[in-house]
Amino acid sequence: MKKMTIADAAEYFNVSKEAIHNRIRRGSLDCIVENGVKYVAVEPAKGNAVTNSVIDGRYTQYIEQENERLREKVDVLEKETNRLRDQREQMLIDERVKVEQIYKERDAQLRSVLHVVATKFLSHVNTETVMQEGMGNDAINADVVDSEIDEWISLKSFLKLKRIKDKEKKKIKARFEAADADGDGRLSIRDDKIFLNPSEYDYSDLLRF
Repeated sequence: MKKMTIADAAEYFNVSKEAIHNRIRRGSLDCIVENGVKYVAVEPAKGNAVTNSVIDGRYTQYIEQENERLREKVDVLEKETNRLRDQREQMLIDERVKVEQIYKERDAQLRSVLHVVATKFLSHVNTETVMQEGMGNDAINADVVDSEIDEWISLKSFLKLKRIKDKEKKKIKARFEAADADGDGRLSIRDDKIFLNPSEYDYSDLLRF
C-alpha cells in the first residue's frame, strides 16, 4: 500500500484534487490521517498515471486513425456516386439519341414505302386517297373525277404522288397547260382543272426538268 498526499494522488490519477476528495467521500479511496495531514492509500499494482496516460494516448490515436479511414471511405463513395450519376446521364443521352435515330429511319422507310406504293398503283383512286391521308394532306376526292372515270386524276394529285418539288411544280404545270392549249389528247379539263390518265398515257415528256 502506498501513501500519498491529496496533491500527489491527484497527479497520480491525473485528476483534480476535488475529484480525489470526492473519491474519499464515496469510499473508493482509502484515507489516512497522520499528524493532522490527510493521505490517500493507493495500490501500486493497480496502475499509475503514466499507464493511464499511455492508454488514453493510444485510444486517441486509434480514434483519429478511424476518423481518417472513414473520411477516405466517404471520399471514395462520393467519387463513385458521381461516376455512377454521370454514367447514368450519359446512358440516358445515348438512349435518347438511339430512339430519335430509330424514328428518323422508320420515317424515311415509311416515306419510301408510300412512294413506291403510290407510284406502282398510281391509277387506282383508293390507293391515292390512302396515300394522301397518310401524308397528312387534304382529302384528294375533290381532285379526282367521279367513279365512272376513276382512272383520271388531277394534275395536282399526280405531282404530289410523283413527289415533285414545289419549285418545279409551276414549270411543269405551265407545260401541261400549254399542251392542253395545243389540244393534247392525253389531258382532260374538268372544273377548270387538268386531269391525267397515267394508266393509259405517258407524260414523261412533260415532266422533264
